[in-house]
Amino acid sequence: MKKLVLFLAILLLFASYNKKQRTWVAIGDSITYLNDHANETGNRITKGYMTMVTQKLVDIHFINQGHNGWTSGGIADQIEKLGLVKADVYSIFLGTNDWWQGRPLGNIDDYQNSSGNGTVNGSFRIIINKLRSLNPAAKIILITPMQRTDFVYINDPNNNAYGSYKEKNGQMLEQFADAVKNIGRIEKCDVLDLYHQKGMEIEHLVKFKRLKDPATGEYKNYRYPDYTTIPFSPGKDEYPYPVEAIDITYDGLHPSDKGYRKISDMLIKIMKKY
Repeated sequence: MKKLVLFLAILLLFASYNKKQRTWVAIGDSITYLNDHANETGNRITKGYMTMVTQKLVDIHFINQGHNGWTSGGIADQIEKLGLVKADVYSIFLGTNDWWQGRPLGNIDDYQNSSGNGTVNGSFRIIINKLRSLNPAAKIILITPMQRTDFVYINDPNNNAYGSYKEKNGQMLEQFADAVKNIGRIEKCDVLDLYHQKGMEIEHLVKFKRLKDPATGEYKNYRYPDYTTIPFSPGKDEYPYPVEAIDITYDGLHPSDKGYRKISDMLIKIMKKY
């Protein structure tokens, strides 16, 4: 009996080592880029969502095609210069920078008619066309932008932005998330809808924002939505998100380890089906 158990254990170990390796190309912005650049987060994260996924799904290895600050338009414009390779799985996690930079979203006709890189819908068409040309049989996962609250860059507080609780250039971030979902329906591919994910709503992104009380000048911890009306002065005020403020994000925009874990758990469920 002991010999049989040992034999089965060796057989399972051998099978795991010989399992066909799959390649996953993760296309995105800074949320993807930071997977391999924890030092740029003030070491507030230990690893990103791709590392977390591949630690659980050991037959997958990833290629990081995250580009800091880029939009879907930037990716589409440089699509032939990025060195994209044939892969078994592609994920596209874009949209938050498109919204903040005020790029026109366009409509689903721009996607279906390949209208070009003038709108976000058109940009996604260019990106997906490229992926299909590399491997028509590949699985494509679309990831909607997350909700975001007031962002303050940890390495330069002058780089800051308000959250998705109000419009930018007449557009709400939720519209960008819905556009990604519509493209997913047309393409019949999996969509990870982070924008509407329970537990990732705007009030859960940070525990508080530490700001000066306008009446007293004393620092106070303000919760959402109270902090959205309190001014922050870069260079004069302390960084508003101390370590104890970290929740789903560490800076109002970029996921913390907790946030990345939520994303990776959902991706693992999807990729296990492939």
